[in-house]
Amino acid sequence: MRKLADRHAFNLDWHEDPAKFNEESLKNYDVVIFLNTTGDIFNEDQQKAFEKFIQSGKGYVGIHSASDTEYEWEWYTKLVGRMFHIHPAIQTAIIQVEDSNFPGLERMPKNRLWTDEWYEFGEEKIKSLNYLITVDEKTFAPKVKWDKKVGNGMGDFHPLAWYHEYDGGRSFYTGMGHMPSTYSDPLFLEHIFGGIYWAATGKGVKK
Repeated sequence: MRKLADRHAFNLDWHEDPAKFNEESLKNYDVVIFLNTTGDIFNEDQQKAFEKFIQSGKGYVGIHSASDTEYEWEWYTKLVGRMFHIHPAIQTAIIQVEDSNFPGLERMPKNRLWTDEWYEFGEEKIKSLNYLITVDEKTFAPKVKWDKKVGNGMGDFHPLAWYHEYDGGRSFYTGMGHMPSTYSDPLFLEHIFGGIYWAATGKGVKK
């Protein structure tokens, strides 16, 4: 993230302290990135501060386990768009770009081998999602069982990344990015920066 900020000349503050998540502090930012967050991370006041941030026209970027965060906060689940259900073991599969008109996907091949932790997602929490990348379930083994929790895959359409406008602001999510080595892949970093750029500015989507 710091290398992306240096390369593209934007300011980056890195926080793991939710106490810094307040209305006054958030006024200084254009976009908030949830990088592999998980579980319940905010109290009610912090949730309200983030809602006001998005409602003011700002942006959100969720990466990988950001969809495994704040399940009981309905507003957040709609911001993300779909929530994590389960995943099988890390495997190599073929990913497919569904929309290369979104910033950061201009150079990514239509089909590409990729190794990651393939999230199976629940139903859409909102109907405004624009899908960017999918994974071909025929190229990996999606079935998994954790005690009583079972995953059978998502079928012919298994989304990985999407974006949408929500409650006055913008939201971008990608399910890719579990493995640390992923963050040295140039095309993946372009994918992440494209999401940051759009979420922060609303620009870059080719009509």
